[in-house]
Amino acid sequence: MNTALLVQRTLPAMLLATTLLTACGGKTVVESDLGIKGAPDWVNKGTNTLNDKDGRLFHGVGSAQPMGDDSLQRTTADDRARAEVARVFSTYMDVVSSDYLASTGAGGKGEADQAVSRQIKAVTQTNLAGARIIGRWKEPKGGSVYSLAELDMKSVKATVQTSKDMNEGLRRYIESNADNIFDKVSTKEKP
Repeated sequence: MNTALLVQRTLPAMLLATTLLTACGGKTVVESDLGIKGAPDWVNKGTNTLNDKDGRLFHGVGSAQPMGDDSLQRTTADDRARAEVARVFSTYMDVVSSDYLASTGAGGKGEADQAVSRQIKAVTQTNLAGARIIGRWKEPKGGSVYSLAELDMKSVKATVQTSKDMNEGLRRYIESNADNIFDKVSTKEKP
């Protein structure tokens, strides 16, 4: 096979591969609108963080298909919404932990990492118990129930202030940096 024919046959495949690799290297943009007609905005926007007139908020949206038991369906949607809040809040607390350890120079030191991790876990569990369901919507056609859970940064700060087992340095760090870290995490999640 001559060189010109070989180039002619392989060039389109190489261009396609290059295009695909270039596309994969760009920022992934995920459409947040589910497009459910008639649904409240929070259903279509899904799980996210908000910084608005009501404060800095972690929102989680969960859903449940019809189950033959309305109470079970609502509880399932509520639990899934709280799990979504937990997922977003966990990302936030991971940033708090790594930023705090970096600021103290203790990052990568086993005992310090473990102590901070235990304290962060305790704060997380306490706060997630405070996540409340603030909305529900039932899809008229399919019957799916959507629940919206919310956790407010004010509640997070109050929990940190009243936590008896928390290292004083970590407590001060969270009190001083909670809002800035929220803004940093919130910005990362937005497309």
